[in-house]
Amino acid sequence: MSEKTSKGIEANKAQEKKKEEFPCPPEAIVFDQERGEYICTTTGEVLEEKLVNQGPEWRAFTPEEKEKRARIGGPLSPTVHDRGLTTLIDWRDRDASGKKLEPKKRLEFLRYRKWQIRSRIQSSIDRNLAQAMNELNRISNLLHLNRAVREEAAIIYRKAVEKSLVRGRSIESVVAAAVYVACRLKKLPRTLDEIAQHTRANRKEIARCYRLLVKELQIKVPIVDPIDYIPRMGSLLDLSGRTMNIAAKIVRAAKQKALTAGKDPTGLAAAAIYIATLLENERRTQKEIANIAGVTEVTVRNRYKELVSELNLDIPEEEE
Repeated sequence: MSEKTSKGIEANKAQEKKKEEFPCPPEAIVFDQERGEYICTTTGEVLEEKLVNQGPEWRAFTPEEKEKRARIGGPLSPTVHDRGLTTLIDWRDRDASGKKLEPKKRLEFLRYRKWQIRSRIQSSIDRNLAQAMNELNRISNLLHLNRAVREEAAIIYRKAVEKSLVRGRSIESVVAAAVYVACRLKKLPRTLDEIAQHTRANRKEIARCYRLLVKELQIKVPIVDPIDYIPRMGSLLDLSGRTMNIAAKIVRAAKQKALTAGKDPTGLAAAAIYIATLLENERRTQKEIANIAGVTEVTVRNRYKELVSELNLDIPEEEE
């Protein structure tokens, strides 16, 4: 008898053993939550019993009941300085039934709240993180950043604090740099100038902190793609999807001919949008597009001339 034949016989025997142990097909097995048992619906046999129920001990029949009876808080978030682990004492001064507290109790809870806040922020690192996370939330709200970008920026800032990169630098500039890094990593089109508009730190400081974070934390930041800026600029200019699609095609053609190397991506996106508006007869002036892109009209004009000449585009007569 060959080795293959003997192995096949052994495999068949193992399968028969399993069938003897679990004679019911998987689709016929149900779980009884009240009894904690697995039961076969075809034979009525209890396959396993005395299972521990991992769910809550209470029952709820509506989303409102479920929310009221749950005793857990929100998920952990790096955008809160203590990651949301501590208990918060509410400022509404009401009891569990919603009634207002008596003046004596109100003063008592005011004292509790004061000590609770002090216990949350004990070390200098806690104070730094508390201030930085408030600044991060403020900038994120003004720039309309999503949760993923906020959390990424918070993680980058925490790493910077662990490596003592914040020491000797303003919190605002490091937070702004962390936000810019997060935007680049998540491919969200935000420029340094846009971020600098919403913080007290100037552009030079933010750029210096950005280079420091990338170097010290060894972050691989992807190259900015001009196409990422087109949907945002197009929506602000109220352009059609067809026009934005043509602008994206122009940028791709420019990338194939290596025309984008060393050029400002926002200027290229603005020029591509300007060309697309001329081709689709959705006229927008160079000044309008330059204001939305955050570049000068000269930049838009220069990039426009380069793209038209190098890509041999047939542009209708412009309206300056």
